[in-house]
Amino acid sequence: MLYFEKSKISKLSVHQVGNKYNSEPLSISKNEIELNSELEKILLKFYLKSNFKTDEYYTLFHPVNTNLNEIFSYVTNIFTDYSVFHKQSINIAKHLFNETTHPKIKSGELYVGLFKDCLVDGNKRDAVGIFKSENKDDFLKVFSKGDNFEIKSEKGVNINKLDKGCLIFNVEKENGYLVSVVDNTNRGYEAKYWLEDFLSVKPRNDEYLKTQKALTLCKSFITENVSEEFSVNLAEQAVLLNKSLEFFKKNTEISLVDFAQEVIESPEIIESFNQYKEKYEKENEIEIGNTFKVSESAVRKQARRFKSVIKLDKNFHIYVHGDEHLIEQGEEKDGWKYYKIYFKEES
Repeated sequence: MLYFEKSKISKLSVHQVGNKYNSEPLSISKNEIELNSELEKILLKFYLKSNFKTDEYYTLFHPVNTNLNEIFSYVTNIFTDYSVFHKQSINIAKHLFNETTHPKIKSGELYVGLFKDCLVDGNKRDAVGIFKSENKDDFLKVFSKGDNFEIKSEKGVNINKLDKGCLIFNVEKENGYLVSVVDNTNRGYEAKYWLEDFLSVKPRNDEYLKTQKALTLCKSFITENVSEEFSVNLAEQAVLLNKSLEFFKKNTEISLVDFAQEVIESPEIIESFNQYKEKYEKENEIEIGNTFKVSESAVRKQARRFKSVIKLDKNFHIYVHGDEHLIEQGEEKDGWKYYKIYFKEES
């Protein structure tokens, strides 16, 4: 868990990074930004306090050796010797510029900051923050002129909207540091370049990732494998999804063996689940294991994907929350299908 209530900005450098593909320039500042207390307060809100609320973490990565990851190298130099901060911020800007090769990537300001007294699981840690502003909003400035008022429109960065950012904490260096990432603007290639090409991160192998992968595993098994292999209808499938999610919600530590016994129940389907899990782990190059602690934030995020809805043509949606014995499926002689639902009260 991250807390920034007493965090401070020790150093800050700003550079302008254009799109290399579109022949836009890279503009490097000569010196660090001089901060006063009021500006620091505003920037802390912009960089930290309105963002980085998730427990989903990453680590810096390189397929051969983590030391070959450019960001890892620059950040390590900063943590080792704070006097080289601005020089390394320039290297970070040059690296981002070299990776900005897609025509749709927007130019923008790159901020590199050194943050002190960030609380990571209750321990004070320094962090290097890397942020990019790509979008400008219109702001109105009202000022008096004689006996009248005038309004002037200006474009600027909205401090309530961080476009892209990451915090690299000085902890777990041997694993590629602890990294938290934000990207509020892109979902396609433009997002890929920030995560993979520029930062080159991979998900941290922790309880959040295990919970996330386990829930994805269970959902895909129920919606794809069970329905095809065992002819489970949509109502039964919906009940299995509900029971799966509830199992994760009510337990602080998960045993997938217990999950299979309590949720799946059928020995034949349990055997299929175990085979599916082994295949899933191999294809995704991750070991979920049979027991792990549950991440509540991962369960909350994944819960949105566990919508137990039966869609009937374009006329009706049936939301299934519980007992599959209270819903029956049938078919008329003329080919029309129907569901019969039992209930005591309506609202």
